[in-house]
Amino acid sequence: MLDRYISKGGQKLRLGYTTGSCAAGAAKAAAQKLISGIFPDSVFIMTPKGIGLELDILDKTGGEEYACCAVEKDGGDDPDITSGIYVYASAEKIPEGVEIVGGEGIGIVTKAGLDRPVGDYAINTVPRKMITAAVMEIAELFEYRGGFKITVFVPVGAELAKKTYNPRMGIEGGISIIGTSGIVEPMSTAALIDTIHAEASMRKAEGIRNLIITPGNYGESFLSEHIKYAAEKSVKCSNYIGEALNIAIELGFESVLIVGHIGKLVKLGAGIMNTHSAEADGRIDVLVTCGLLAGCSREALIEITKCAVTDGALEILKNDGKLSETMDILCQRVQYYLDAKVKGRIKTGAVIFSNAYGLLGVTEEGRRLMTEISEEYGNG
Repeated sequence: MLDRYISKGGQKLRLGYTTGSCAAGAAKAAAQKLISGIFPDSVFIMTPKGIGLELDILDKTGGEEYACCAVEKDGGDDPDITSGIYVYASAEKIPEGVEIVGGEGIGIVTKAGLDRPVGDYAINTVPRKMITAAVMEIAELFEYRGGFKITVFVPVGAELAKKTYNPRMGIEGGISIIGTSGIVEPMSTAALIDTIHAEASMRKAEGIRNLIITPGNYGESFLSEHIKYAAEKSVKCSNYIGEALNIAIELGFESVLIVGHIGKLVKLGAGIMNTHSAEADGRIDVLVTCGLLAGCSREALIEITKCAVTDGALEILKNDGKLSETMDILCQRVQYYLDAKVKGRIKTGAVIFSNAYGLLGVTEEGRRLMTEISEEYGNG
């Protein structure tokens, strides 16, 4: 176990290490057995983050022509479904260079725009560099002049992949060997943003010009009913709306349409671009402000301040006869803050709904984008 910690939200959380670090460690141990004839009990690797790892080597097998080892994945205090799995690597001699392939439980890339080309094993660039550096260190240590073929495999990978976004992301048949730093930070914002970037890149590679982003499953369900083909081509952004907009600008999309439940998107009416409740709330405050501007009664506004969730506030607005007017004002505010965020670099708008009341409002630019997107996606 990695004995390093970070502090988040007042908690002391233990770091872990990535599947890429596991693969590099297992490959290094297998290469050492292949060249020296002796399995190490542990190996040392240096991660791109600059943190060194001493990794225990498990499940050792081999003969004269090959060697195989495993390293147990340690996700630290991150809620990672790959924690505890064994990541294996086998090593064989080849005349020169380092060839890295996937075996059982490693996914195949099926869509363009990801870290690896279509048809390749989903072993990302940084883990490949880590594996190469690790086995070449063994070659130098034992003065071996040939090369290595390294096969990475995870016996439980195909089953685990069914519980991940891999099929949606264009990775079929297994998990990815990933990690840009070699280290897992619990509740890593960076990991979530990397996922948004990867999925948006895939959409760009598919030729999508106008991107749809949605915080989660509610948005997908709404899209499937209202815009043909859109749900399967949308990108989930969780709470990171601001980061998703930055990514869309970076990748060169023409526009972004944000489709989401009012419980999330109401916060855009206050310029809040990270909608996680731990970052900011303001849902009820925004609705009170919009309701006031829409001419709601004093009694209704007081009742709204007592609401814990947005659906309760919507019911009060409806009973007061001001739901439509309040949503119009909310949409104006959302459009204002979206425009302020992107500063003319991209067109953006929003569609706001609730499960109980259906479509609540569409921003001015959002209406134009819905037409463009319907035409583009309808022909997709």
